[in-house]
Amino acid sequence: MTFVYNLMVTAHLLGMAAVVGGYAAAQPRVSELMVWGARVQVLTGVILVGMAESIDSLHKDPNMAKIITKLVVAVAVAAFAEMGRADAKRGKEVAWMTHAAGGLAILNVLIAALWK
Repeated sequence: MTFVYNLMVTAHLLGMAAVVGGYAAAQPRVSELMVWGARVQVLTGVILVGMAESIDSLHKDPNMAKIITKLVVAVAVAAFAEMGRADAKRGKEVAWMTHAAGGLAILNVLIAALWK
């Protein structure tokens, strides 16, 4: 089970890299890479929390305040990425949505790394 958990952590990190890397590479528009990265982040994050809650050997007591904060930010990233990509496909590029998705993704990385 630890292998599956570590596989989910890897997918979660790759999703983060897709959002942040897509943000750095595709300004001023939201790329498809950012959208898929945001989707992967939300999905794998929920799976990781479920696994951590159900397997005592992985994490004794997950910090629910941190997890809820990260979930809210991740959903906002996904929302801005989805809306920004939909607008870009229609030819209406809204740069602030790209910055909102990328900036919030970076904020989520900071929350993950600095909040103990």
